[in-house]
Amino acid sequence: MGSTVLVVTALEDLTADRVIEALNARDVPVVRADPADIGPALRFGVTLGTGQPRWSGPLRTTARQVEVAEVAAVYWRRPGPYTAAFGRLPQQERDFSVAEARHGLGGVLGDLHGARYVNHPSAVARADFKPAQLRQFAGLGLRIPPTLITNDLEEARKFAAGHEHIVCKTFRGLPPGEDGRAGAIWTQRIDPSTLDEAVTVTAHLFQAEIPKTGDVRVTVIGHRVFAQMISTPDGALDWRRGNWDHLVHSPVVVPAPIRNALQSYLASFDLVFGCFDFALTGPGDDPENWWAIECNPNGQWGWLPDAPAIAEAFADILSTEESRPHDDARGR
Repeated sequence: MGSTVLVVTALEDLTADRVIEALNARDVPVVRADPADIGPALRFGVTLGTGQPRWSGPLRTTARQVEVAEVAAVYWRRPGPYTAAFGRLPQQERDFSVAEARHGLGGVLGDLHGARYVNHPSAVARADFKPAQLRQFAGLGLRIPPTLITNDLEEARKFAAGHEHIVCKTFRGLPPGEDGRAGAIWTQRIDPSTLDEAVTVTAHLFQAEIPKTGDVRVTVIGHRVFAQMISTPDGALDWRRGNWDHLVHSPVVVPAPIRNALQSYLASFDLVFGCFDFALTGPGDDPENWWAIECNPNGQWGWLPDAPAIAEAFADILSTEESRPHDDARGR
């Protein structure tokens, strides 16, 4: 096993840039590759055989080359979609090529034996569902807002009648429109009188509104925990909707019971890293004031004040044999 770190992400990724800079400062060999570049810009030839139980062979980008058997760790960030490489093909050929690339190249990149993944893509996929996140939070004893997932209008009205205020959230971000531009639907308060048959069209996530005093973003990488209180000048329900340059950050200490629960959460999903969002309903030193909202298993952290320290924590876990919260996250 070599010492190279493979960073799997798109070309423009400022968060990955921070980690790569930290690794470069340590003289750790780094190769950055985006599977969506498959073609002349990304070539590979890997082999396996009897008595050779590990994939070996070159992975070549336009700038670098790595022997896949020499990859010690993989930082799986945000690769581009395979469809980008085959967009000009007829639909059947495009769908076939995308599937072949995902199962061939993607299959190899997700099966580098002995490599440490942060995080493995299959673990991210499993942990990316809010229903599973909320169930795991509750199972670990964390407080969560009363929650309803439904497409039944009467169930939605009944839920609203049982709580003073309710909010509605999306499960996923808004996909790009025909013009290619993405949008967002923020958490919003719901007037029960506006609930109508539109609820029946698809799944909706309703929660009782928590009378929060602030929001906390907790970034966990390995055994290291970073937490920032986030406040908005106008006290917005969802801090993401405004100008991020106007957000006020302040460090906050995470109570030991919450820290322990977050480590158990990551272990349950075979994750090494996660970005957790909490709502606070009082002083942060009381665990009863911490309400778990969600965990992004591949979340953003580059904009946080402690981003330099987080980048170093990533470099630590990608370039050393430091102990992990659990063994399965070290590789498949």
